[in-house]
Amino acid sequence: MKEIQKINNEINDLTLKIEQQYPELYQYLNENPVTIPCCENPELDTKVFSDWLESLKDLLKDFIENQQKSLTK
Repeated sequence: MKEIQKINNEINDLTLKIEQQYPELYQYLNENPVTIPCCENPELDTKVFSDWLESLKDLLKDFIENQQKSLTK
């Protein structure tokens, strides 16, 4: 359980960072497919939270890279 709490804290911190520093990206977080459960009572385990965290990291990384590309054009 501690591992899930740690990952959840990272998710919260990253989400807050996105909200504060990248508000144009934050508006799309609700549409992230990883956060939408596929069944009525989803199993929330370490893997699910880890995948969610990684998807947020990837989303932010891609956004920053694309933002930089558009600035250099």
